[in-house]
Amino acid sequence: MPRCTLAILLIAALALTACGSKKPQLYPNTKLQSVGQQQAQADIDECSQLAEKYAGKESQAGDTAKRTAVGAGVGAAGGAAGGAIFGSPGRGAAAGAAAGAVGGLFSGMFDRGPDPVYRNYVDRCLREKGYEPMGWK
Repeated sequence: MPRCTLAILLIAALALTACGSKKPQLYPNTKLQSVGQQQAQADIDECSQLAEKYAGKESQAGDTAKRTAVGAGVGAAGGAAGGAIFGSPGRGAAAGAAAGAVGGLFSGMFDRGPDPVYRNYVDRCLREKGYEPMGWK
């Protein structure tokens, strides 16, 4: 297996393990203090399931794959143009595609979190249960 392919597979594996899902963080109000962390987590899970059912949840892996493919395409086009100027469009396209794919992959790894509609649904569900969501991390 060529080293370039091995490196790309290694980066992809690291990206998938680095993508942890963000969860709502709750303010320690009287509701949270009265029910405890275990019940609060059960309520978060319930609200998350309802949000997936009614609001949908964009897959981070799918979004990362999209960004990687777009980055590869843009990089290949730019690399081919640069390579044509210097006499090697094929090598330029290959180098540009590799650089663009890595750039797209890394931009997908450091995502902003869940879809805003999904997050708003979970936050509202938790507020209706008496919790005070502070943010996601």
